[in-house]
Amino acid sequence: MIPMTEPSGDDGYLLDNRRTEAGERFDALAELFDASTFRHFDALGLRPGHHVWEVGAGGASVPRGLAARVGPRGRVLATDLDTGWLAGAGLPAQVETDRHDVGRDEAPAGRFDFVHARLVLVHVTDRARALRTMAEALRPGGVLLIEDADPALQPLLCLDEYGPEQERANRLRRGFRALLAERGADLCYGRKLPRLLRESGLEGVEADAYFPVASPAAAVLEAATVRQVRDRLVARGLADDEEIELHLASVAAGRLDLATSPMISAWGRRPARPHGA
Repeated sequence: MIPMTEPSGDDGYLLDNRRTEAGERFDALAELFDASTFRHFDALGLRPGHHVWEVGAGGASVPRGLAARVGPRGRVLATDLDTGWLAGAGLPAQVETDRHDVGRDEAPAGRFDFVHARLVLVHVTDRARALRTMAEALRPGGVLLIEDADPALQPLLCLDEYGPEQERANRLRRGFRALLAERGADLCYGRKLPRLLRESGLEGVEADAYFPVASPAAAVLEAATVRQVRDRLVARGLADDEEIELHLASVAAGRLDLATSPMISAWGRRPARPHGA
């Protein structure tokens, strides 16, 4: 998931798992996107006994959903730069957790029937290496499902910009996107996934997109995100404290219909035998 631990200093991930807002964001992301993610799990044939690698797990909702599908004979390896939100979450026995940087580290030992990452790669510096690592971790016939954002495809927070509150919300969203871009995020990454999966040697590649247009969970996500990055917005001159307080009050009052960036879900299968064999 998007929030991953930010290294010390001013480089690295914008959204820090060590902040209390991270838990709020994880819960909101689960409410917004788990139904779509789990629909893909079921359609792609995830079943009892499968071994799964969940990359950049963040919170516990997706590992739990995977565990329910692979059953007690299966295995779920949930990795992240920071597994603190998984510790003590009461995960089923078949879920293992480990610290792992998919942009730098080698793949975990063994081969997997299913590999999944949601809202992770857009923030990874070496996205090509990370994608290659995940594709190579599949057993022949295994499935890779990558779900990532494309903020440039739909950049607005309020699709219906009919008044000053909505205009302010969209202005702050532009500021947040500027911070993401400064940290190396690819704001057009989601749309590239089908091509990148094919170039990774996967076959049967398909993709779709999903984004909520108005949801109470989107308000929770927005408030937590703005609180988490407000100091950086102010320091960069992208917003001032008065604007931020007014925006948070509008969000809390429920006067804004808040959308998310589209989440592109793309999947493909590792060939059962090498091409030409």
